[in-house]
This record gives sequence, structure tokens and C-alpha cells, in this order.
Amino acid sequence: MAANPSGGRVGLFASLKIFAATLLSVSHTRLNLLSTELEEEREYFLSQLVLILETLFLLGVGLILATILLVWTFWETHRFLVLSMLTGSFLVAGLVTWGAAWRKAQAKPRPFAASLAELFKDRQQIDPRQ
Repeated sequence: MAANPSGGRVGLFASLKIFAATLLSVSHTRLNLLSTELEEEREYFLSQLVLILETLFLLGVGLILATILLVWTFWETHRFLVLSMLTGSFLVAGLVTWGAAWRKAQAKPRPFAASLAELFKDRQQIDPRQ
């Protein structure tokens, strides 16, 4: 039997109640961490989606302007200059956005890494041989 802080002994049901409360507290902490990580994953996914859509839009506009540029190449000289500048700026913006999305995807940590690390620590505390 476990000892009570007041010096008496604690019964079986009281020990089970303490164990259940501890287990519930640990579970609550882990679920809270998991929900935080799920929220971070959702935010990451949405930001990546916005970057991808922006990239596709800018590269699409760049391609359309490049096509118009090729058609109008042999017309008046000022149209060529304006279209080439617009085409170049859209293509550069699209490539910069693509590069930002690529860097962000490469730098992202493994999903649920913090939860897995905490569960591993819990497991090591229970069984130090692991």
C-alpha cells in the first residue's frame, strides 16, 4: 500500500484513483501538444497552398505574355519592349515565389516531431532500457 502524506496508508481504490488522475493528466498534456501540432500543420499547408497558387498564376501570366510577345515581336518596336519587360517581371516573380515555396518545404520539420519526442521520453521514463 502507498503512504499518505498525512502518515496513514492509502487504500487500493485511492491508489487507482491517483493513478487514473496521473494518467489523465499525462494524456491531456499529450493531446494538447498534438492539437497544437495539428494546427501548425494546417497553417503550413494553407501557406504552401497560397504560395503554389500564386506561383501558378504568375507563371501562367508570364507564359501568356511570352506568347503575346512572340506574336508581336515583328510589329512596332515599343510593343516589344513593353511586353518583354512585363513578361520578364512575371516570370521572375513566379520563379522567386516557386523558390520560396521550395525553401519552405525543405526547411519544414517532420510532422508531429515534438509529440513523438515527448512520447519517447515518457517511454524511457517507464522503461529506461529502451
